[in-house]
Amino acid sequence: MSSPSPSSEAAAAHHHHRRQQAGGSGLVPLAALIKEEARAERPLGSGSRICAREEEDGAGASAEGRRRWRRALLRYGCAAQSKKGEDFFLLRTDCTRPSTSSSSSSASSPPPTFAVFAVLDGHNGNAAAIYTRDNLLNHVLSAMPRGLSREEWLHALPRALVAGFVKTDKEFQSKGQTSGTTATFVIIDGWTITVASVGDSRCILDAQGGTVSLLTVDHRLEENVEERERVTASGGEVGRLSVVGGAEIGPLRCWPGGLCLSRSIGDIDVGEFIVPVPYVKQVKLSNAGGRLIIASDGIWDALSSEAAAKCCRGLPAELAAKQVVKEALRTRGLKDDTTCIVVDIIRPDQTIRHPSPPKKINKLKSLIFRKKAKDHPNKLTKQLSAVGMVEELFEEGSAMLSERLGNDSSGRRTSSSLFTCAICQVDLEPSEGISVHAGSIFSSSSKPWEGPFLCSDCRDKKDAMEGKRPSGVKVL
Repeated sequence: MSSPSPSSEAAAAHHHHRRQQAGGSGLVPLAALIKEEARAERPLGSGSRICAREEEDGAGASAEGRRRWRRALLRYGCAAQSKKGEDFFLLRTDCTRPSTSSSSSSASSPPPTFAVFAVLDGHNGNAAAIYTRDNLLNHVLSAMPRGLSREEWLHALPRALVAGFVKTDKEFQSKGQTSGTTATFVIIDGWTITVASVGDSRCILDAQGGTVSLLTVDHRLEENVEERERVTASGGEVGRLSVVGGAEIGPLRCWPGGLCLSRSIGDIDVGEFIVPVPYVKQVKLSNAGGRLIIASDGIWDALSSEAAAKCCRGLPAELAAKQVVKEALRTRGLKDDTTCIVVDIIRPDQTIRHPSPPKKINKLKSLIFRKKAKDHPNKLTKQLSAVGMVEELFEEGSAMLSERLGNDSSGRRTSSSLFTCAICQVDLEPSEGISVHAGSIFSSSSKPWEGPFLCSDCRDKKDAMEGKRPSGVKVL
């Protein structure tokens, strides 16, 4: 089966989004969806796809260089309801990762691939969300060194994601448009999940055993004390809207601009202390798998993480996404754009084993069985079933580029990377590059003679975001 081009993928996502906005709710049997997907690589009416992936187990390779492969199957679906037309999403399973080396890859083996799922919630227009959807992935890949093994590729992803987010923000702001967007960007390579996010769109993991965990952090000034302190220390002012009489209403906002978020892409009309540096978390699942729910705040303003996971257990991914949206609308109504992607990561020889949704029982039965259910030690069983299901590989949320770009413990240095801007990837003369450590007052181990290096424009942006010079951004 041939892989769709990026343009056809974008068109497919747009076509599916239009169908969701039109209110199409006809349910198609899962068997029919699978048959249709096998016949043609095109978007399904329910927004569902199935994709098998191979993961190289480098740690278990034999002395003769033989590979061991473990397969992970992705089943995913997307559902959306539009209020303002500012939510967008990205679904890609055909992204090619460079092979580890010529000696470890055979001509008969397909090139290793990874999947990308993203939710982008725009504000003040949809331009930033559209631009981010179309460009962020390419910017992340351009920041990745070449010729990496799979282990090195995964190790380099967090830093490349930071560079990609900042480059996307820098390029979009150069267009002079005032729109902004959240971004929750998920890369799945085998059983390893890497999530980068700014704003308040969210990704949660519902692991086998029913344990729900957050893979993102909400960058809302109202709830995030650390981000409030960072913004004010960088020169921003945090407060509520004032109305006639001096009364304050609404959530905490950053001034100038009045944005409720402390991190986003775009938003040229606010200070540069509203940064595009993402929180990044990387985890590895056991082959028991798990379910991801990626959604905009139209979901999370209505449902807790646990409620969203619970309401769709026992359903296949495409119906689960619809159920989460349906439950959010039932709880809160359509007050905002509401988008949800559900991804199940499982072995091909297994079916997803989330508990079935609770069935309705009459009052008599509930009285009869209440004591039995109360006495059952299910809490301990639930805790034990989650042991060993998820391994945390990386987590970092600092907004300081001197820390995020400077954390390179892989030891890989190439002659080309020494003279390339770590953010915008432009080539630098040896005398032009400015170390990310140079003059840093935030780094505990400043090494101005070491890379990575930045061009002068990206260095200015870094200094502004870290509060080391006035923003200089005019309020439009």
